[in-house]
Amino acid sequence: MQFQAINRKHSHHFDQGNPLAEKKILIATILTGIMMVFEIAGGWIFNSMALLADGWHMSSHMLALGLAYIAYRAARHFSEDQRFSFGTWKIEILAGYSSAIILMIVALFMLFQSVERIIAPVAIHFNEAIPIAIIGLIVNLICAWLLHQGGHEHSHGHSHDHGHNHSHHQHDHHDLNHKAAFLHVVADAVTSVLAILALFAGKYFGWDFLDPVLGIVGAFLVANWSWSLIRQTGKTLLDAEMDEPIVDEIREVIKQFDQQIKITDLHVWKVGKGKFSCILALEIPNKSLTADQVRRALAIHEELVHISVEINQTGTFSFVSRGTV
Repeated sequence: MQFQAINRKHSHHFDQGNPLAEKKILIATILTGIMMVFEIAGGWIFNSMALLADGWHMSSHMLALGLAYIAYRAARHFSEDQRFSFGTWKIEILAGYSSAIILMIVALFMLFQSVERIIAPVAIHFNEAIPIAIIGLIVNLICAWLLHQGGHEHSHGHSHDHGHNHSHHQHDHHDLNHKAAFLHVVADAVTSVLAILALFAGKYFGWDFLDPVLGIVGAFLVANWSWSLIRQTGKTLLDAEMDEPIVDEIREVIKQFDQQIKITDLHVWKVGKGKFSCILALEIPNKSLTADQVRRALAIHEELVHISVEINQTGTFSFVSRGTV
C-alpha cells in the first residue's frame, strides 16, 4: 500500500466581489427609494390609483436593490469566516435568486392588475400621472446607466500548448447578483415606457384600453427575464455545473497521461465568478503517477482554484491529497 499526503494551507476566499457594483447599487437603491416616496405621495395627493400602484411596484425594486447591496456587504464581511468551506460568494447568488423571485412576483402583480383593469376600467388622471411617470423613467434610466457601468461581465478565453493541443473555450463570468439588480431597474424602466405610451395614447386619442394591454405585454417580458435569472442562479445554488466546458477540459487533460486511466469519480462546482472546485478520483494501471503531477497538469486551467485528487492503482491503493492551484 502506498500512501502520500500533502497538506497546503490556502485561502478559501475565491471571489473578490464587485466593489464598483456594490457602490453603484447603493446609489441606485437611494434614488429608487426617493422616487418611490414621490410617486406614493403624488398618488395620495392627486387621488391617482395608477401612481399609487406604480409607487408600491417600485418599492419591490427598491427591496431587490437593497438585497443586492446587503449581499455584497455580507459576502465581504464573512469572507474570512472559516464556517464557509468554499467562501461566501454564494451569498450573492442567493440574493440574485431571491431577487429573481421578487421580479416574478412583480410580473404576476402587473398581469393581475392589467387584467383587472380590462374587466373593470378605472378613470386615469392623465395630467398628474404623465409628469410623474416621465420623472420615474428618468430615474430608472439613470439607475440603469449606473448599474451598467458598475458590472463586469466579461469573457475569458484560454488555449495552452504543452505537448498536445487544447481546444479553445470561452467562459462567461457573470455577476448574477449585479445582473438581478440591473434587471429590476430595466424592468421598471420598461414598465415606465409602456405606461407613458399608454397615458399619452389615452389622453390624446382616447385609447384607454392600451394601458392594461401594454401592462400585460410588460408583465410577460418581465416574467421571461425573471425565469431566465431563476434558472441561472438556481443552477449555481444546486451545484448543477457538470455541463460546463471545464468538465470536458479536465477529462481531456487526464487522457493525455494514459488512455487506460479511468476517471472513477468527478465532481465540479462553482465557487466564484468563473472559478471552480474539483474532486477527482482516478484508477490507473501499475505505473507511477502522483497527485501533484495531475494537479500541475490541471493548473493550466486557471479557473480551477481548488483541486482534490485521489489515485487508486489496479490491485493497490494510493491516496493523494488536495490543494489550491
